[in-house]
Amino acid sequence: MDTSAARTPHRLDPAGGCPHAVNARLLAQGAVAPVELPGGVEGMAVLGHEALKEFLQHPQVAKNARHFTALREGRIGEGWPLLTFATVPGMTTADGDDHRRLRTLAARAFTPRRVAELQPRVEELTESLLDGLAQAAAAGDGVADLRRHFALPLPMGVICELLGVDVEFRDRLHRLGSLVVATGTAPAEAVAANRDIVAVLGEIAAAKAARPGDDLTSALLAARDEGGDRLSERELIGTLLLMIIAGHETTLNLITNAVRALCAHPEQLALVRAGRASWADVVEETLRWDAPVSYFPFRYPVRDLTVAGTLVRAGTPVLAGYSAAGRDPAAHGPDAGRFDLTRSARPGAVRHLSLGHGAHYCLGAPLARLEATVALERLFTRFPSLRLALPEADLVPHAGFVGNSVRSLPVRLAAG
Repeated sequence: MDTSAARTPHRLDPAGGCPHAVNARLLAQGAVAPVELPGGVEGMAVLGHEALKEFLQHPQVAKNARHFTALREGRIGEGWPLLTFATVPGMTTADGDDHRRLRTLAARAFTPRRVAELQPRVEELTESLLDGLAQAAAAGDGVADLRRHFALPLPMGVICELLGVDVEFRDRLHRLGSLVVATGTAPAEAVAANRDIVAVLGEIAAAKAARPGDDLTSALLAARDEGGDRLSERELIGTLLLMIIAGHETTLNLITNAVRALCAHPEQLALVRAGRASWADVVEETLRWDAPVSYFPFRYPVRDLTVAGTLVRAGTPVLAGYSAAGRDPAAHGPDAGRFDLTRSARPGAVRHLSLGHGAHYCLGAPLARLEATVALERLFTRFPSLRLALPEADLVPHAGFVGNSVRSLPVRLAAG
């Protein structure tokens, strides 16, 4: 039965906000919801766990924006804040053989062996940043912004070292990347940010072409697939853009959300300290309970599909509702809204989808898990009395509806 016609589209607030109350309301009405995207663009969001799992691997669902009807018909303006998600050249907007070619060229940097080799450097950088966090707290009357001084520079530092991006570019890339993915960015600002970040990445790529190093950017410049094809210049820039933004924003939100969750649920932190749960359990339950990516753009049915009883028209831009699926009671039980580190040990426990599913599963998932696990273990070992410096209700939500976190995380490191 088609239920879409009976539901009023939910307007996604470009300014963002905590998604969970809205998700619960929408899920109660069905696993798939019509939504209004910025600029009044009609879309859909898949919210239920099973519906999302089916949709993410459906053979009649594409990622390439040539299937996006409104864009193809010229109804999407140049400054539309979600345009980069739809059109950036690279593996996130490619299908079939083209996707496999692009993913294979990039995947060499994220094999289990390569990620394991990165662990000592992740640990070293973590310890250095914890020193800096302590210094920031000492200078700030005992309070420091954990997001700014720790959760951000750790994944940003790791991915930039992996790509061979000099320190001088990192703050600028984070600032521009934040504008590119923010759903409330004004059209002129979105156009300028996209232009500027492409220029910066082009400068980095040109420098690596002139003087190759032992880094992923140099390897991508030199790499050829089995047919002898190299990445085009646009594909290279798109791949770098994806790796830098996805390679730090997701883990930044994951670490931030995990710290918030543990501070709000000290009995769960006590389970870890008693050896009844692991730091890996913290990472996985945070990914489920407070997914770092809330609504991820876009997929497009190549023909009319019925998903969980709802008709989704061909060419409709569809969001993957990871934050909703993570708290879907139909998959995770009536207490899906509870943060519980022992959940995965329950009979019949369902694995979350927060890092994707199917052919487009997050390439950097092993690295994100490593960074978050090391970060949390070292953070709470160094600062066992760490707590929030503000009530949870006073924390300002992340700007935009794609990412899910808070803009800053003031913490007190010492008891008292």
